[in-house]
Amino acid sequence: MARNATPMRPKTAKPAKRAASARLANTTLRDRFDAWRLHHRDSAIDALKRMRQSLVSTVMTVLVIAIALALPAGLSVLLENARSLTQNWDGNVHLSVFLNIDVSEASQRRIADEWQQRDDIERVEVVTREQALAEYKELSGFGEVLDALPDNPLPPLIIVYPSSSDAEQLTQLKVSLGDQPNVDQAVLDIEWVRRLHAMLAVGERVVSALMLALALAVVLVVVNTIRLAIENRREEIVVVKIVGGTDGFVRRPFLYTGFWFGLFGGLTAVMLVQSTLLWLSGPVNRLSALYSSEFSLTGLGWETLLALPVFAGVLGLMGAWLAVSRHLKDIEPQAF
Repeated sequence: MARNATPMRPKTAKPAKRAASARLANTTLRDRFDAWRLHHRDSAIDALKRMRQSLVSTVMTVLVIAIALALPAGLSVLLENARSLTQNWDGNVHLSVFLNIDVSEASQRRIADEWQQRDDIERVEVVTREQALAEYKELSGFGEVLDALPDNPLPPLIIVYPSSSDAEQLTQLKVSLGDQPNVDQAVLDIEWVRRLHAMLAVGERVVSALMLALALAVVLVVVNTIRLAIENRREEIVVVKIVGGTDGFVRRPFLYTGFWFGLFGGLTAVMLVQSTLLWLSGPVNRLSALYSSEFSLTGLGWETLLALPVFAGVLGLMGAWLAVSRHLKDIEPQAF
């Protein structure tokens, strides 16, 4: 009797036992730092490439930032040049002390020697009656009229150059010399010194206020520029967040973009200021030569040459941070 054979299924080999779970890569602190450093480098390079791809808009933004920074920087340089031009004017502040007309030349010189020993007087200059008359004839053009006078009407004069240009100390010195024996009158004109110091102080305040206002304008320009960049890359940001990109990963290229805008704007501002000063140096030198002066325009110092681009880069970084913090939150992957 034939045996009812039941077909047997082929015996399948069991799959080899897989590892319980994939091992997590053990990353050291050095590996994390290298990854962080490489992403910073790639983000900085990528920001430069994207700026070069939209060259026209990049140049326009950089020029706007440069002009905003060059205006207060240029005014500050001109103010420093004005200060250097007038710093020696305080040394020309002097008192004209007129002695009694009957004081002899010997007594005049003795008084001047006594005053020279005072701590509040830097130096004195003696102008005798004959010297004063000769100078007046030369400057006034009335030589013949003065020769017709029976006697010299000009008193002896001592010009006093004080050690300090402080207004209160000058006033005290005037009162002190005016009370001396044989002194007829002490004349001091310090109003122009006060006006000069007041104008320079006002100029400093104006430049400081303008710098703050235009620094805020630079930040707002960068904020608007980065906002547009975020909107143009919205789909890319969504994809990066879907695959697990962190906010810091997404934020970093935009921060570098803002920094580059500020840095390039600061460098362009330095070139604008230096070029303008170079353009003005010729006429200024010719004008100072007409007044027998050795004054010449000085440009930005090394500290400002280095600080202005860095300051502009920080402003750009601030603007980018504000824009990213405000607009990046609104871009999230949509759940289907």
